Amino acid sequence: MASVAYRQQAPAKTLSSSTDQAKTRMRLTAIDALRGFVMVLMLLDHVRETWFVYVGVSDPVDARTAMPALILARFAVSLCAPIFVALTGLGVFLFRSNHTLREATSYLLKRGLLLMAIEVLFLSPLYWGFAPLTLWLQVIWCIGVCMIVLAGLIRLPHYMLVAIGLVIVCGHNLLDPIQLQTGDPLFPLWAEIHQRGSFTLPFGVTVKTTYPILAWIGVILLGYGIGPWFLPSVAPKTRQRRLLVLGCGMLIAFVVLRALNIYGDKPWFVVDGDALRSFYSFISMTKYPPSLLFLLPTLGLGALLLVLFDRIQGSGLAAALAVFGGAPMFFYLFHLSLLRILYHSALAIWGPNHGPTFGVDSYAWVLVWYVALIVPLYIPTVWFSRLKKRRRDIGWLKYF
Repeated sequence: MASVAYRQQAPAKTLSSSTDQAKTRMRLTAIDALRGFVMVLMLLDHVRETWFVYVGVSDPVDARTAMPALILARFAVSLCAPIFVALTGLGVFLFRSNHTLREATSYLLKRGLLLMAIEVLFLSPLYWGFAPLTLWLQVIWCIGVCMIVLAGLIRLPHYMLVAIGLVIVCGHNLLDPIQLQTGDPLFPLWAEIHQRGSFTLPFGVTVKTTYPILAWIGVILLGYGIGPWFLPSVAPKTRQRRLLVLGCGMLIAFVVLRALNIYGDKPWFVVDGDALRSFYSFISMTKYPPSLLFLLPTLGLGALLLVLFDRIQGSGLAAALAVFGGAPMFFYLFHLSLLRILYHSALAIWGPNHGPTFGVDSYAWVLVWYVALIVPLYIPTVWFSRLKKRRRDIGWLKYF
């Protein structure tokens, strides 16, 4: 009887283990699918910066003068950075749940330093050239710094990390009136923390802080904060319900605060006789650094999109995006390199046609280039994503 009982219980244990593995794959597929989706959106903005850079885009977008297609596209691609940073925090939590504190801290420090080095040594020279010598501290640098900060905070209780994230995201706009001048000794530090600006280092090196880090630290902490919702013990319907409540709550909070027009961003305005332009003003928020009213709708929509991909993860679209989202750093470096090669090739062949730059004459051509590049960029990214999964023995692959 004992042997019979053992034989009857063994398949149940195998089935349970198999079920847990399937649930894990499904959760990770939904996260990678959302990451892949925002990567595809990000491409649109970088194509614009390549072929349409002569048309300036203010921050926030000027609803009175900017072309409608550009305003709507800018709003769409605004999802990219907040969702990606939040998913980075979520990914750190899932990594931490399967590793020791020491392993997680070591990974965060190494990954953070690598990202900062990539920004300084590769991306700045790639996109902006060597003369004059300028270091653009953009999103990759920002994520790297955020990961290092998280490495220092990860020992705190979970509720404290969530509380710190909420305080930063909701309260950082209170610091907006603090505007230091270039000559102030604390200006370089403040420019890196909250006030977008530029300063000069020794040997004539100019540093431009495109992505001040404070608000983004709050975002990565909140992404880490929702990590327990993605543990195997949480039923998919429970996770989806929580994400729906979170996403809808953030969108409602955005509409209410934006309508009150008293806190969280630069005031919006009504354009007399033009309801559409007034609406554009309502949805045009400050990204550098990201205001509270920038983060509420973008992260809220991100939560709702995560529910969507969680529900359709068995579809071909979700599977394709998940593979695409499995190699985000490879895609980022590859597509920027390709765009630079294409731009300088066009500049060499046809010469500048819009001041010192080369560009297309219509935003419609930006959309054509965007659609045309998705598949050529998808194929090598999928190859690298599958290589990462197949060759787990190559340790450095996990950093890309």
